[in-house]
Amino acid sequence: MKNDPMRCAIRCLFLLATLAPLLAIAQTTTPAAAALPEWDQLSPAQREALVAPLRERWNREPAERARMLKRAERWQSMPASQRERARHGMQRWEGMPPEQRAQARALFHTMRGLDEVQRNAFLAQWRQMTPQQRIEWVSAHPAPQRQRQAPSERARQE
Repeated sequence: MKNDPMRCAIRCLFLLATLAPLLAIAQTTTPAAAALPEWDQLSPAQREALVAPLRERWNREPAERARMLKRAERWQSMPASQRERARHGMQRWEGMPPEQRAQARALFHTMRGLDEVQRNAFLAQWRQMTPQQRIEWVSAHPAPQRQRQAPSERARQE
């Protein structure tokens, strides 16, 4: 069941939630990117263009600094294979239509509170549903709207 679409969607959602700020600026290697120089060979203007968005966010949201730093440190400590999976998950998430994102959010919200036995039972039930039944289930069990929590509240929770 390694290729189960729902598990992949849940993994993508988890990765999005934990790595969104870093993944938003992460770049994949393309032929054009492969020709670009190492950091030390970039011009000051190129470095500034890369760093400016992060600096602006850092200065704009002082209460988020500890969280931003913690995520950056976590990203740096990840093995390359895990970073690549995170990048891939983010690309998949970005490519999902809004309906599929809503479904992934609803499934993640429901499954995160289940133990392994309950989760397996739920997945078995989900696989038996028709596409229309799944749409109806998501409508009846939407993920809660994400409330923007004050940065000071988030800092207290961490």
